[in-house]
Amino acid sequence: MPPAKKRTRRYDSAKTRAAVLAQFAHVREAVAALTPEQLDGPTRLGEWTVRDLAAHLAWMVDSVPQLLAAPERVGQDRLALLDWPFRTAGAAERIDEHTRGLDASDLPGLYARVAADYERMLVDAPEDRLLPVSFGAMTLADFLVTRTVELVVHTDDLNAATGAGIPLDRQALAACARLLADALAAKAPGGAVEVRIPPYAVVQCVEGPRHTRGTPPNVVETDPLTWIRLATGRAEWATELDAARVRASGERADLEDLLPLMG
Repeated sequence: MPPAKKRTRRYDSAKTRAAVLAQFAHVREAVAALTPEQLDGPTRLGEWTVRDLAAHLAWMVDSVPQLLAAPERVGQDRLALLDWPFRTAGAAERIDEHTRGLDASDLPGLYARVAADYERMLVDAPEDRLLPVSFGAMTLADFLVTRTVELVVHTDDLNAATGAGIPLDRQALAACARLLADALAAKAPGGAVEVRIPPYAVVQCVEGPRHTRGTPPNVVETDPLTWIRLATGRAEWATELDAARVRASGERADLEDLLPLMG
């Protein structure tokens, strides 16, 4: 679990709202083009088919208007944005059960309805509106950042399963990479290692001497998508290091025991 004291990055709520819709539009177009055979195909997510994954992606966005339609729960424990990545593993069984129960017989219709509900419900919704999420109360602004993580991670899952080549919205990718980088810094606080995910994030983590000037002695650098795969268990540290998709220098620059951050 991350420590209680954390510094939270600020996100532009308007950009995050737009990023969720933009990434969902990319997925919607790709899903509409999939054949029945592709939809019945396997994914890297256990027993989920591509159809299950597509329905799950729709649910992740649909959760926004659904929660906005629910009454605010005054006095409910607040969930900080940096707590969210560490809570997801405990909900895996419930998420799997709910996903399998979704009606995925008309995916185009489902996606059209979700997109319309999302746009309609967010027109006048304030960013500080508290949503009754599973783990507590979360502001709309923070919850939308978590939707970028769900969308980017599962778009990558969908691409891996189908080869569809679905593009990633730049703002959604940035928010996803930044939140997971900040989660690493929260899990292993310190200043001994500098983790670089250009062009989106730089964080310091791991206990030890803090570096303040010049080239840090312990540096990890990788691209955003490789970082996201490592942070969510889609890739292995040693494999990415051997393939030169991760560059690590310094005796403390080994993050293997800290990953993944969420499943």
